Amino acid sequence: MTKLFGTDGVRGTANTSPMTAETALRIGAAVGRYFRRDGDSVHRVVIGKDTRLSGYMFENALTAGLTSTGMNVLLLGPVPTPAVGLLTRSMRADLGVMISASHNHAHDNGIKFFGPDGYKLSDAAETEIERLVADGVEPVPAAKIGRAKHVYDGRYRYVERVKSSFPRQMRLDGLKVVIDCANGAAYKVAPEALWELGATVIPVGVAPNGHNINDGCGSMHPQTAAEAVVAHGADVGICLDGDADRVILLDEKGNVGNGDQFMGLMAARWATEGKLKGNALVATVMSNLGLERFLQGQGVALERTNVGDRYVVERMRAGGFNLGGEQSGHIVMTDHATTGDGLMAGLQFLAALVDSGRKASEVLHVFDPVPQLLKNVRYSAGQTPLDIASVKTAIAEAEGQLNGNGRLLIRKSGTEPLIRVMAESEDEKILTDSVDHIVSAVEAAVNA
Repeated sequence: MTKLFGTDGVRGTANTSPMTAETALRIGAAVGRYFRRDGDSVHRVVIGKDTRLSGYMFENALTAGLTSTGMNVLLLGPVPTPAVGLLTRSMRADLGVMISASHNHAHDNGIKFFGPDGYKLSDAAETEIERLVADGVEPVPAAKIGRAKHVYDGRYRYVERVKSSFPRQMRLDGLKVVIDCANGAAYKVAPEALWELGATVIPVGVAPNGHNINDGCGSMHPQTAAEAVVAHGADVGICLDGDADRVILLDEKGNVGNGDQFMGLMAARWATEGKLKGNALVATVMSNLGLERFLQGQGVALERTNVGDRYVVERMRAGGFNLGGEQSGHIVMTDHATTGDGLMAGLQFLAALVDSGRKASEVLHVFDPVPQLLKNVRYSAGQTPLDIASVKTAIAEAEGQLNGNGRLLIRKSGTEPLIRVMAESEDEKILTDSVDHIVSAVEAAVNA
């Protein structure tokens, strides 16, 4: 059986397997069959997308597959991924679908699924859907084919939900905010929400053309927003990715604060206010050692998971925690949302900023990170470089070098054909040498 799902749904280059219209139709039929309840009750699915040109193709293919199994489809148009999680639950849908490749380039696309509770699907559900894709699905009789229609107020519902997470008595009057929407799904909702809360808004990356999503802007390229912050004398910058489920923050000098700094800030803030459930933050193995040490000093525990916001959410739900996320900027606050929400996290930072009366540079920097180095090596389909003996030897040698001097993490990306080599150490020579040693071995294995 072909493996379709990665760490965040199905993803790949558009018009190349598995991201073809034919496969999307089969996936739509399979997931429709999986979620369609017995009986004659109404079966409903909401579909959102980002601004990629290929989104139209996948939207149509998924709609065809879903309606062939009797599902009624509600098309939201371009909305952030967290809006799909929210509207799946609030519209009492059986299923939510987001068409997006998140932070990837425009030539990629992907499909993410949400269950009726607004949370991403479990591994078991994805495995069963893969089986249905492989086996094929019998369509319903002609009289039971589903309908499809556009829903035009989805983004307004989402804006109101995001604003409801912001302190009701607080406004953003006098605050100048650069918002970089990456020419993606939040290009309308993010500036609207900030303006309605009183901010002076300087929009960046709000002119999508189907090809420019994440192109030199957004959370993957914060330098564009940083230049705007400095040029306009802004108080803060908020950089979203293509589907707006992650955020990178900028202070008034244009300096970057990643997800670790934000999570450290919010964990300490919520712990002081008695709002941090379980007195713990959930983050991944990628989060900096400096964050862990900072939290220990605050009396807050750090729960680590595998990389991927879905694994963060699973641990949060299992342990009853309400704050978690990733260094890359996925921030999950389950008191307000079922998945990472970049705009909502940005508003929480603005609330902390207004409440403190200090500059963003003072609020955003809560700990000194341990030097961290991450390098990626691309490999081809069918290659398994981490299984090569020379690579295993290089990893063992680097682990020996870092023993007592830092931390090492080597993993396959769940969304791209990359081997990610990351190390942390306060000894920068050991840090560089250990990463380069492994990268060289992986590159040699790939090229061989």
